[in-house]
Amino acid sequence: MDRPALQRWLDAYVAAWRSNDAAAIGELFAADAEYRYHPADDPVYGREAIVASWLQEPDEPGSWDAWYEPFAVEGDRGVAIGVSTYFDADRTPVRVYDNVFAMEFDREDRCTSFTEWFRQRPAATG
Repeated sequence: MDRPALQRWLDAYVAAWRSNDAAAIGELFAADAEYRYHPADDPVYGREAIVASWLQEPDEPGSWDAWYEPFAVEGDRGVAIGVSTYFDADRTPVRVYDNVFAMEFDREDRCTSFTEWFRQRPAATG
């Protein structure tokens, strides 16, 4: 894994999230991957379970936007940072999250371990 490969993976992650396409989601992860939505969570184990988890309560198309970029890459491990923004019907941001992803990959650049840290930004006050 190198920075360009990690950026391609992150771009595919956003595209899979945007499309809610089971095959695209599954392509991101190794068959025996583990996925944690929060560091202390029990992981979701296996590609099929990860895909099912993603599709259990999908975000509505157009209700969010996100960008992520590599922060550090060493060997088969990567860390990414980014921002996820959710919008109301008129595209006004209603929730903004700062994200950190810690990931490990196999030789095919499929994620074998994914852990997300996120924090919602405080609402702006006027």
